[in-house]
Amino acid sequence: MTEFNTKWQIIEANQQTVFNFLKDLRNIENLMPEQVVNYQATENRCSFTIKGMTSLSLIIDEAREHQLIRLIPEGKAPFEFELVAHVKAAAASSEVKISLDAKLNPMMAMMAKRPLQNLIEIMVDKLSQQKL
Repeated sequence: MTEFNTKWQIIEANQQTVFNFLKDLRNIENLMPEQVVNYQATENRCSFTIKGMTSLSLIIDEAREHQLIRLIPEGKAPFEFELVAHVKAAAASSEVKISLDAKLNPMMAMMAKRPLQNLIEIMVDKLSQQKL
């Protein structure tokens, strides 16, 4: 597995508020980069297209109350992966780190490294700018 991680990012909202925001996949559209189009979601399932690359469907595989939300592909995906948001309390705010673990062959890992790292960095940055 190839692992990508963001740094812990301070979010100006309490841990429960951040967890509840992330747990509703209809909110995740606000965190996606501009290359993501055709975003559709219910509370625990989403699908979208990454321009020029692929279409994906994700579902919530695990939600540990106020701490962690794990998304996995539903159906066909170009590779096996999981996207995990880690949430922890920090004084009057909270902190979030997003990780992406992907099963990539060495060639794919080389090509996908920058786009996947950029994706999770954009997501955590946009989350920190949300008014929760």
